[in-house]
Amino acid sequence: MPIKIPIALPAYNALKNENVFVMTDDRAEHQDIRPLKVGIVNLMPTTVDTEIQLLRLLGNSPLQVDMTFLRMGSHESRNAPPGHLERFYLDSKKIIQEKIRFDGLIITGAPVETLPFEEVDYWDELARVIDYSERCVWSVMHICWGAQAGLYRRYGVPKKPLEKKLFGVFPHRINERHTTLFRGFDDEFLAPQSRHTASDRGAVVCNPKLTIQSETDETGLFIVTAREGREIYVTGHLEYDPLTLDREYRRDRGKGLPIEIPKNYYPHDDHAQTPIVRWRAHAHLFFLNWLNYVYQETPFDLGELG
Repeated sequence: MPIKIPIALPAYNALKNENVFVMTDDRAEHQDIRPLKVGIVNLMPTTVDTEIQLLRLLGNSPLQVDMTFLRMGSHESRNAPPGHLERFYLDSKKIIQEKIRFDGLIITGAPVETLPFEEVDYWDELARVIDYSERCVWSVMHICWGAQAGLYRRYGVPKKPLEKKLFGVFPHRINERHTTLFRGFDDEFLAPQSRHTASDRGAVVCNPKLTIQSETDETGLFIVTAREGREIYVTGHLEYDPLTLDREYRRDRGKGLPIEIPKNYYPHDDHAQTPIVRWRAHAHLFFLNWLNYVYQETPFDLGELG
């Protein structure tokens, strides 16, 4: 089954060209089922690219998924195409005021990780979204800085700077093998990382409400959960497409920033060569497992959430 998105959204044609099953509003109205309602708080500067990356993974499922994009009304994006957010995104204040409910919600990363949380210009608004999600969303997936923000807001877990940027594709291991999220996973799997900070592991370990599902000595925490999977914190970027790390690397080099070759990414660490993708299968499996979990566990009547 498809994901439902507006036909005018740039991601529509991109996904159709990849043979990802997408559906327009008109066709969805004739489907006699209740689709999963999933919201995406897209805080990434690569607005359209991030839409495509996440929709690609959410579209790999036998379930119909009705998508809603949310924006921070208190923040003016300088990277989205003109009028894009106003046309395709809902202001988070509307979602909160009307108590619109979702089966699932994704909160992405953002390029603000070196700032204290309270100094991010939309922090108060995002904090309200996180609080609202506890009452009106069955399961929330936080990604990268979004994971740090969620752990800080809900549990007071601080973040700390790393000695250098964690950048590349790294092997990760699973601590909790029988978790629904890791159904079908190998003992070790690869995932991209791109961050300058990390949530404090000690604070996570000391909180009995939090469970470390996946981590490594090299990357630290990777996936933390709470409330039996209703809260998922992913510190990396399983959603990245093949060239995302390449674009980040060339962007930072062009700005003269200190940046190393992304680890385990280019053949022979030669950035002139095409990167090898080794995380795509587990990325699709992870998002499919999440959607299946949400489908099985969410009340049929979303009005029962709260």
